[in-house]
Formats: sequence, structure tokens, C-alpha cells
Amino acid sequence: MSSTYRDGSSASQPYQDPTPLPASVPKVNELGTTSAPLKSAAFFIGAHCKEFNGLCPSSDAVTQDFMLCKAENRDPAHCLKEGRRVTRCATDLITKMRENCLSQFEEHWQCLEYNNQEYQFCRKPERALNKCMFEKLGLVKTIPGSPKGVKPIHEVENPIYGRMQK
Repeated sequence: MSSTYRDGSSASQPYQDPTPLPASVPKVNELGTTSAPLKSAAFFIGAHCKEFNGLCPSSDAVTQDFMLCKAENRDPAHCLKEGRRVTRCATDLITKMRENCLSQFEEHWQCLEYNNQEYQFCRKPERALNKCMFEKLGLVKTIPGSPKGVKPIHEVENPIYGRMQK
């Protein structure tokens, strides 16, 4: 049996999802971004969407968020409602970022893309993005679990890390 090359753009049938969601589950569009823009916006998504990380259906505690809900049950359908809320919120924020801070956002995520997703090499564009996000959207980047009373790493002017070892 020999294989033949088929151009993907000339498929005889449109793609059909082998495991579609049931019709009872409302459709939510994907964010439409790659990993670098998501990483660039990650802390702002956390700040903007914290009220959407609501209760899980079978949870008693008020502070349970989407990730804890996913850890609670391995069934993918368990937290679809919470997942849709977070996706809609993230889509809303990405749209606002593009409308208000497009150049700073693009500069930062392209720097991350170029530098293997490492924040330490992109502090200058990150500062510009943080400033724009605060001025235009009122969002502040906070790193969860960072020590109190210590200047956050993204605000340090002369970090120890450099591009090359000496």
C-alpha cells in the first residue's frame, strides 16, 4: 500500500470534529491568540477576570475557582460553565488591550516570542505595557505569592539577570 500526498486546502470534505460537544452546551469562540500574547496578558487576565473564577457546581466553598473546579473532577464537562465565563472574560480583556495598548502589547508579546517566552529579557517592553494598562484600563500587574514589602521583580530597574553570562 502506498501513500499519496493530498493538499490540505483541497480537502474533499470539510473538517468534522470527531467528538463534538452536545447541542445543550452553548458555543464559545476561542481567544484566537498564540501562547506569547496569552503569556503577555496572563497577569492582567488574572486581575480582570478574578470575579469570573466563580463557584463550581458541586463546591461548598465560595473561593473555589476554575482551576480548583477542574482539579475536583476529571470529567471535562464538569466545569464548562466556569470555563466559558473565563474564556469570555479573557476575550473581553484581549480586545480591550488591542484597542487601548496595541503597540505596547505587540512589542511585549513579540519580545516574549523572540526570547523563548522568558520574561527576564523583556522587562523594558513589559514596563511600557504595565504603564499603559494602568493608565488606560486601571489594571495593575501583581504576581501571586510574591513576598510582601519586596519590590516585585518586574519593577526592578537593574536586574541581576543578563542576556549573556560573564
